[in-house]
Amino acid sequence: AMKINQNTVLQGKKVTLVPYTSAHVPRYHEWMQSEELQRLTASEPLSLEQEYDMQRSWRDDADKCTFIVLDTERWSGQACADEDCMVGDVNLFLTDAEDPTLGEIEIMIAEPNYRGRGFGKEATLMMMSYGVAKLGITKFEAKIGQENEASICMFKKLHFKEVAVNNVFQEVTLRLDVSDQERRWLLEQTNHVEEKSYVELKLPAGVLET
Repeated sequence: AMKINQNTVLQGKKVTLVPYTSAHVPRYHEWMQSEELQRLTASEPLSLEQEYDMQRSWRDDADKCTFIVLDTERWSGQACADEDCMVGDVNLFLTDAEDPTLGEIEIMIAEPNYRGRGFGKEATLMMMSYGVAKLGITKFEAKIGQENEASICMFKKLHFKEVAVNNVFQEVTLRLDVSDQERRWLLEQTNHVEEKSYVELKLPAGVLET
């Protein structure tokens, strides 16, 4: 089951990936009020209560893996709470029950001033590397709105190839098959990433919560 990452922190240069917990929901909910983000992610606005339900399903569903993307620099000093360092999220869905090695990847950099600065790229590489190393993924797909040129361009830089265009949903599908060579490249791109325990990182501040 995808609870595999519920205590995993992946710390990179620009971004740190942490599990999506209920503490992140209010900020996430705030983001998703934005019409632009609704359009880019093809999603409907939810009530705060629905967002909490959604967060629980993300945590518990066997076919989804999600991380919240934090700004490493702001977060690593522990000077700021996760909620104040959130810049987006990155998700992996197992969309094909017949093929557990196929993962659909989604990245959202919700904070406008973090776009175009390599945060999405690093988060995506880290998630792909995690998918390959921990979840047995050998093929990635990304479905992106046709007007989201920045995102399409980024995935192409990560060696994805355009395989389909759906004019009804105005969506482009990109795909990457992870050969041995791609796997080596991926692990090289992310060899600076440190894996840590979320509970241990959170304990000092959270001891009183219990």
